[in-house]
Amino acid sequence: MTKLLVVETSPRGPSSISRTMTRHFLDAWHKAHPDGAVVTRDLAETDLPFVTAAWIQAMFTPTEHRTPAMQAEMRVSDELVAEVLAADHIVIATPVYNYNVPATLKAWIDQIVRKGIVLGPDGEGTLGGKKATLLIASGGNYAEGSPIRDRDIATQYLRVVLDAMGITDVTVVAGGGAKAVDMRETTMDAFLGTLGPAIEGAAA
Repeated sequence: MTKLLVVETSPRGPSSISRTMTRHFLDAWHKAHPDGAVVTRDLAETDLPFVTAAWIQAMFTPTEHRTPAMQAEMRVSDELVAEVLAADHIVIATPVYNYNVPATLKAWIDQIVRKGIVLGPDGEGTLGGKKATLLIASGGNYAEGSPIRDRDIATQYLRVVLDAMGITDVTVVAGGGAKAVDMRETTMDAFLGTLGPAIEGAAA
């Protein structure tokens, strides 16, 4: 049974373009994997702690030597890491804020990229064999030939992090120019219609 982990980031609920991309992806994914299992991690509804000195100390302390306070520090991280390890395919759906990912997504990444679990003893990624799909909604258009293509930091950052984790099978569905929906220059359905084949291909 194929296991899919969906990481949602946008705080905008039903009006979110990246979340709408996820719904289209899941419709296609369920058709291709009728017996598959889906776990959704909604970062807009998760109380994600930022990395602190106490967290770092707990993370570098062997599990058997952690105090109850240290175990509490790692509770959220342990839960998030377990979801990642159990998944065959990870979908990250996110808007772009100021050319990069939202703070909540960065916080999730900081909680899961842990040496000894996601990174091996020498820093190599341990998640080889898993797939990832990035569903990215951005106000700007960073497609090939765009004058602002070099500002596509979010995609580059996520690719680098996934590669460090050992995930090299990465598909990107770029919803560039999404601000047209908010400015009512086009409809959500029309905008998503242009992305349909790419989303369905990633889900298959």
